[in-house]
Amino acid sequence: MKLLTAGESHGKTLIAIIEGLPSNLEIDIEDINRHLALRQSGYGRGGRQKIESDKVEILSGVRNRLTLGSPLSFAVKNADYENWKEFMSPEGCDVDKKRLTCVRPGHADLTGMIKYDQTDARNILERASARETAVRVAAGSIAKQYLKKLGVEVSGYVKSVCGITDENDYTFEQLDSAKANPLFMLNGKTERLAMKKIDELTERGDTAGGVIEIRVKGLKSGFGSCMQYGEKLDAVLCAAVMSVQAIKGVEVGLGFKAADLAGSKVHDEIYYDGNFRRRTNNAGGIEGGMSNGEEIVLRAAMKPIPTLMRGLETVDFITKKPAVAAKERSDVAAICAAEIVLESVVAFALADVVSRRLGGDNMREVIERYNKLK
Repeated sequence: MKLLTAGESHGKTLIAIIEGLPSNLEIDIEDINRHLALRQSGYGRGGRQKIESDKVEILSGVRNRLTLGSPLSFAVKNADYENWKEFMSPEGCDVDKKRLTCVRPGHADLTGMIKYDQTDARNILERASARETAVRVAAGSIAKQYLKKLGVEVSGYVKSVCGITDENDYTFEQLDSAKANPLFMLNGKTERLAMKKIDELTERGDTAGGVIEIRVKGLKSGFGSCMQYGEKLDAVLCAAVMSVQAIKGVEVGLGFKAADLAGSKVHDEIYYDGNFRRRTNNAGGIEGGMSNGEEIVLRAAMKPIPTLMRGLETVDFITKKPAVAAKERSDVAAICAAEIVLESVVAFALADVVSRRLGGDNMREVIERYNKLK
């Protein structure tokens, strides 16, 4: 299963093509739109979310709500394009009015300009923007629908914001309730403290990052491989998580905490009750690059958004003189959006791994093959 995306942040539309979906998967468009709306929610978001109201438009590969087995293509239009048409039109536009040369620290601006031989950072930032994740969320929602037919679910919550951390543990069934809260956190006291922190950062023209936990329930053992490094499930999922804008770290299970403990406190002891099980899940559901039947647990560190309203010191790419970084419209905190995006990319990467093992040209074959696994 492959995903190809295209489109710029302020361009006409975002486009995606999914290749490898089996036929007869029922596509719930309203569920896709629900995920797109969740991506635009959350405390600390900026003005762009007041302009866009993302909806998916299926262009091909689906008839009467069922996939055909052919490539599925879809679009998420940029409502803000009408405000940017005179600066972004592919048919011809005035590029000077929105030229950006005071490159922003933490962005793709400077490195991208050098790599692609540009003198305007807009030709870089428009594609590097996290706006691209709208179509990845739509694709991830479709992947979730595929996985759900097999009894596999993906969910998550925000664990910390700018160092204010929820240290509690939660069952998988509790996670979805986080989406009803302003910061997708599950502890009300911690969330209120985090919101207060965001308010303080807003006053200072600063930004916040945080930590997100993603979990997968219902995946049987044996997905991924110990035979080739590139097929290890943790490598695949961590790569998907790291592909998301602003993510700078990822861990599985205990993650970095495992380095501080003795082996007897880390490795999950095994017992048998008709099935092989682990007494704990410190491995985060993955051993030797393969799912072991326990819940998969991933945590990702999101850096603070690099576009600060107060601006950071930089250099003008053209004059080479000191400058203050441009103040593009931005968020103070986009941790809720990142949580939805991470659920989506994990779901799509996992759907790819599952489909490669199971094969199947139609959903009946896929479900039958999955049910035969132990």
